[in-house]
Amino acid sequence: MFNKSQIQLKTPEQFAIMRKAGRVVALCLAEINSAIKPGMTTLELDLIARKVMEKEGAQPSFLGYHGYPAVICVSINEEVVHGIPDEKRFINDGDLVSVDCGAIIDGWHGDAAITIGVGNVKAEHQKLSDITKEALQIGINAALPGKHIGDIGFAIEKFVRSHQGLQIGILEDYVGHGIGTEMHMAPSVPNYGKAGSGPELQVGMAIAIEPMLVLGNNKVHVLEDEWTVVSSEGSFASHWENTIAITANGPEILTKL
Repeated sequence: MFNKSQIQLKTPEQFAIMRKAGRVVALCLAEINSAIKPGMTTLELDLIARKVMEKEGAQPSFLGYHGYPAVICVSINEEVVHGIPDEKRFINDGDLVSVDCGAIIDGWHGDAAITIGVGNVKAEHQKLSDITKEALQIGINAALPGKHIGDIGFAIEKFVRSHQGLQIGILEDYVGHGIGTEMHMAPSVPNYGKAGSGPELQVGMAIAIEPMLVLGNNKVHVLEDEWTVVSSEGSFASHWENTIAITANGPEILTKL
C-alpha cells in the first residue's frame, strides 16, 4: 500500500494543464473511433493518434515507456490491455477493439481508454463493453473527497457482480492508478475492494479509473511480446478509462473534449 506522503496533490493551475493533456487524449480516441473499420491495421490507428498529438503539440505518454514501441495500445477481442499496434494485425467485422492512449502537455499526463465494437458485434460482446463503460462511470461517481480508494473498487465490483446473467471476470493483476507528472503514480486504484479502505480521496488528487473486464474468469497471461495481456480462456475483454480530478465539487473527468 502507498502512504499519503507519496500521493501527489495538484493545484487548480496544474489541473488546468492536465485538462489540456486530457483533451488531446480524447481527441485521439475520437478520431480513431470515427475512422476505425474492418480491413484497417492496428498500426493505422496508431498513426492517427501520432498525427493528432503532433498537431496539438503533445508528447505521447506510452512511446518509449519501459521500451513500449507505440503511441497507443490496441487490444482486440481476447486481448485485454497493452496490445502493440502492428502493420500485419487487421481489424475484422465483429471485433471488440480496446484503444488506450496517453498524452503529455508541459510535463503533465492524461490517460484514457475506450472499447469500440466494429461492424456486426455479437450482443454479449457489446453488452460486455456497455457494462465496462457504465462501471467506469459508477467508479467515477464514487470518487468523492472524503471517501476512500476502496469505495471506488467496491462500487465497480458491486455493479459488475449485479449482472447475474453474464459471467464477468474483473482483472486483479491490472488496476487503475494515480497520475500527474508521471503516468503511473500512487495510489493504486483497483476495480474491486472494500468500502472505506485504502487512502482517503483528497482535493487535488488525480487518478485514472479503468475497469478491465473479461467474459468468464479473470485469469490472464502475457504473450511472448512481453506486453499484450490476454484472457487465458480466450474470451472477449473490454477496457474503459478516464483520468479524474478530485475537486471540492466532486470528481471531474479531465480526458474529455
